[in-house]
Amino acid sequence: MDGTASPGPPPALLDTMANLARFHREHEEFYASAPREQAVLLQRDARTLLALADRWSAVRPATPSPLNPFEGAEDLTAPAGLQLRGVLFMEGEGEPVELAHLKRDLVRTAEDLRSGADWLARAMQASWDSAQALLDFPDFADLLGERHRIIVNDWQAAHHADLAGLLLHRAADVLDRVDLGPAALRADLAEGSVGPRRLYSAAELVARAADLLSESAGLVHDNERRWRAFRARVAELRGGT
Repeated sequence: MDGTASPGPPPALLDTMANLARFHREHEEFYASAPREQAVLLQRDARTLLALADRWSAVRPATPSPLNPFEGAEDLTAPAGLQLRGVLFMEGEGEPVELAHLKRDLVRTAEDLRSGADWLARAMQASWDSAQALLDFPDFADLLGERHRIIVNDWQAAHHADLAGLLLHRAADVLDRVDLGPAALRADLAEGSVGPRRLYSAAELVARAADLLSESAGLVHDNERRWRAFRARVAELRGGT
């Protein structure tokens, strides 16, 4: 060995790493909380479906003769479902608009999650490939684990979001198999009660999607300290800039 010091990272690389350590950290601060907020909304929807399934599993279907088509269907309406999502079955109406909106929201959320997850997975593949350049610089020797853990955490969060989207799509498919008009529901309850069982299954799928989103937020949150350490090292190498 001739004692020659290894060259440090070039300024262009340091500038790039400083940019990533600043903006990606700030970006991830949002995604460390937003999926949890989304998970709460999905848990509300799961609880709505559970409340309806519980109600329909215990009630004897009515044979009403309403004077007003907007009278509430007491046997089909669950108080908790009414409070959580405003679901009111009315005697002269079909599927409650709130349930139509719930199914629509599940599909939209699923599509957003899957498209976002696809983008993030591709971004993390590119980040993984780019991070190989850091292996040649001793200045980053003790932070290689931190940088790669950030990438893997985000990559895993992407997989969680994709799976959540798959679950929500399937929950919507299950709900599409249930005729949610009062007459059809009462006929189902009188014959074999398949509808409540499907709602239980849909609720389980939605609830699991909510859990995965919460876990994805935790993975992203785990990056906070790692980004700070990496940003401090880059700033040191750039002379405190």
